[in-house]
Amino acid sequence: MGFLATAHAQSKAEKGVAAAVEQLKKAMIAGERPALEAMVADALSYGHSSGKVEDKAAFVEAIVSGKSDFVTMDLTEQTIQVTGKTAIVRHKLAGQTNDSGTPGSVKLGVMLVWQKQGSAWKLLARQSYKL
Repeated sequence: MGFLATAHAQSKAEKGVAAAVEQLKKAMIAGERPALEAMVADALSYGHSSGKVEDKAAFVEAIVSGKSDFVTMDLTEQTIQVTGKTAIVRHKLAGQTNDSGTPGSVKLGVMLVWQKQGSAWKLLARQSYKL
């Protein structure tokens, strides 16, 4: 399936990845440690728009502690490309934040790399950039 076709007809794998993205979004807003830990790969490389890169433990701790706090998260223009057990997701993210108690807003472009591990899609890598 071609890159442009993903916006029209989604395969079973693409639907699974889209559902994983939505679950991750909800877990990040809620700050749920068990959900976050279950959804991300042990080898996670989570890149922020500032250039900071976190591993799994640092990413989960930042979200759960409120150091990195998403109040709202709107994802648009999402594309999903699945190749075997790897999926590349790109979208735009607009959100309200409350990082360490300081309200703010973000507009980002995001690329996520998901890996099929057993029957679950796990976030392996993420990189964002400011829009």
